[in-house]
Amino acid sequence: MEILAFDYGASSGRAILGKFDGQRLTLEEMHRFSSDPVMMRDTFTWDFLRLFHEMKSGILKTYNAGHKDLAGMGVDTWGVDFGLLSKKGGLLGNPVHYRDSRTDGMIEAAVSAVPAKDIYGATGIQFQKFNTLFQLLAMARDDDPLLREADTMLFVPDLFNYFLTGEKYCEYTITSTSMLYDPVKQDWARGMISAVDSRIRTDIFPEVIPAGTKIGNISESVCSELGIGTIPVIAVAEHDTGSAVVSVPFTDRKAAYLSSGTWSLLGVELDAPVINDKTFGLNYTNEGGINRTVRLLKNIMGLWINQECRRYWIKKGENVSFDELEQGACEAEPFASIIDVDAPDFFEPYNMPKKVQDYCARTGQKVPETKGEIVRCVMESLALKYRQAIEGLEEIVGYRIPSLHIVGGGCKEKTLCRFTASAINRPVYAGPVEATAIGNLSTQLISLGEVGSLSEAREVVRNSFPIAEYVPENTSAWDEAYGKLLSIQKMTASK
Repeated sequence: MEILAFDYGASSGRAILGKFDGQRLTLEEMHRFSSDPVMMRDTFTWDFLRLFHEMKSGILKTYNAGHKDLAGMGVDTWGVDFGLLSKKGGLLGNPVHYRDSRTDGMIEAAVSAVPAKDIYGATGIQFQKFNTLFQLLAMARDDDPLLREADTMLFVPDLFNYFLTGEKYCEYTITSTSMLYDPVKQDWARGMISAVDSRIRTDIFPEVIPAGTKIGNISESVCSELGIGTIPVIAVAEHDTGSAVVSVPFTDRKAAYLSSGTWSLLGVELDAPVINDKTFGLNYTNEGGINRTVRLLKNIMGLWINQECRRYWIKKGENVSFDELEQGACEAEPFASIIDVDAPDFFEPYNMPKKVQDYCARTGQKVPETKGEIVRCVMESLALKYRQAIEGLEEIVGYRIPSLHIVGGGCKEKTLCRFTASAINRPVYAGPVEATAIGNLSTQLISLGEVGSLSEAREVVRNSFPIAEYVPENTSAWDEAYGKLLSIQKMTASK
């Protein structure tokens, strides 16, 4: 059986063909393309029309390569961002990027109308300024005509599915990232949303469907345009982290996962949301998973900081590879300086090396000067932040987390995997690398009846892809460094 996954990330997207023989899943990349956002008149946007064109190009390349009998296809993307449709079904403007500055001050505006605890109680979602709730609030504040004219709101992967099939749905895992959805009532949190700002119209929100639902087939018009036969479209776990977690090859249900890429999403898989004073105080989020499971997790700034550092150096004419940066980090002095990777300093792009240096100077630490010193500072700080996230999870769930599974692109960062095992003093299992695409394909296999259950799908992953193991080293030095991170957080919080 052959199926197709489209996986859209923050800087690139891929069309991945999955071939399943009943026991093993193999992957073949059919199309890769840039998904870089565009700054237009001070607004950071996604170029949705081009991204949809790339999707059609990927379908056509797959078809022309001889794969003309696809059993299904599915789309996953980043979370929270959305597009608005008119009554006639046209797209009202490009979706705005979650890193756009329009949400500055929106958390404060929201909690001035509804107490933060009540917003969290209705949604179970971590407060982050890019949440869909705050994006819509920014539009309401600006009296944005697009919000007034909108007939339907669709999250980005649902928007792709709509333009493929004509069907308007929001899938559960992507919806759960928005801070608009009540995971207990399993419906839009309409009362809370209206209380935050009555200009946010809840009538634009469509039906929410579970991951694994067959939406429909590619429309006749798209098939005619491309010269292909129709393909069933399946709503996979459309949030990329939701798909990545599908692929985690758990052998112990108490183990944690880390979906490692531009963002780091570290959590555990549970059967029900945990929304209480402790999760609110620690700012953990309850996002949806396949089979209506819940991903209790912490959003942590991931490889973004190092990615932005490299982008800056390349723009300055210094074309350094990730391997060269990793080698420089290995040669740099350990624990010379530590940053809180989630500090606001590092959220927006541009000249990230200076932001790291300025943070270290402001906190009275040695300022990293070389590329290797900066990258080592970031990687050690990430590993320490993972330890903090695991300790918070243990406080919430009440048991010791025995190990950590790292999936996604961060698996290739061997130094970071090694640092993480030492920082958390637990074994780390790294793999699969193509976690999001594999989870996307696995959900399709479950939906199509080729795989009987989620646990069976994870067994397929274990049989199909290599998993590397890392064990803790020099843990006393990491304990000391962790104390330093906590001191820095305490000092910066008091200012």
